[in-house]
Amino acid sequence: MNLAPYDIDTSPPGPELLEVSRRELRETPQVREAAIVELRKLLHNATDLHYRDDDDFLLVFLRPCHFYPESALKMMRRIADFKKNNYPLMHNLYPEDEKISFVEHGIVNVLTNRDRKGRRILLLNVGKVWDPKQVNPEKLFRMLFLIHLVAQLEASTQINGIVIIMDFEGLSLKQVRALSPSFSRLLLTFIQEAIPLRMKEVHIIKQPYIFNMVWTLFKPFIGEKLRNRLEFHGSDMKKLHKFIDPSDLPKNYGGSRPALDYGSRDWYPCIEKYVDHIALWNTYGYANAP
Repeated sequence: MNLAPYDIDTSPPGPELLEVSRRELRETPQVREAAIVELRKLLHNATDLHYRDDDDFLLVFLRPCHFYPESALKMMRRIADFKKNNYPLMHNLYPEDEKISFVEHGIVNVLTNRDRKGRRILLLNVGKVWDPKQVNPEKLFRMLFLIHLVAQLEASTQINGIVIIMDFEGLSLKQVRALSPSFSRLLLTFIQEAIPLRMKEVHIIKQPYIFNMVWTLFKPFIGEKLRNRLEFHGSDMKKLHKFIDPSDLPKNYGGSRPALDYGSRDWYPCIEKYVDHIALWNTYGYANAP
């Protein structure tokens, strides 16, 4: 399947990918079919929830939950809670609402290539590149939320998961002030409780000493599971390469691929392309939500 560099792969998983899912997520044709039937039944009985129940949609929740239907339903409920608790931020969110943030600011990016483990790599430039006066923390979060909605549609991402690289180069007090306790709680609640994707690793790089102020804010909200996936590298890219092969990274991070010459401006049409999925997602959650 030939894809544009700034598009996702929505094709069904092939034999190699299904073997990864069998090995890591218990996915076999029998387990998959039984889990879908059971989750659909649980969802029909949970009359306070409103979600689609077709096979492909239910797999979005079953794969990160290793095909345990009860766990998948709990995830769906946590997502409904998150939407309810952050209603003003989340209500009827569309790509157009954050088009300027995507097109005019280089804060978020997704590598066009996957790493050798098949994982998507999300880059967050939250140091000097980020001007919170132009893109406030709420807008930053909404960009991340829209990206995760599109990433859900890739079976390869559902199975292999995602890696986040947070680049704090040039971090100053104006960014530290924007990373408030309330924003820290919002972001970490989302990552740990309300994202139906496998979060494999989070890498903190190029962080200056002032980052300790940020870490003080984040630390109380980080659970054990996420803490075990966090790695701090400073400017030591060789340490990062122990987790992500340099052949999969751009020169910006000591890799052998060309330096980045693309960003969220290039990815925005992809986000916009899947607006129908985003529109449907806006309707999911609690059945009687405002």
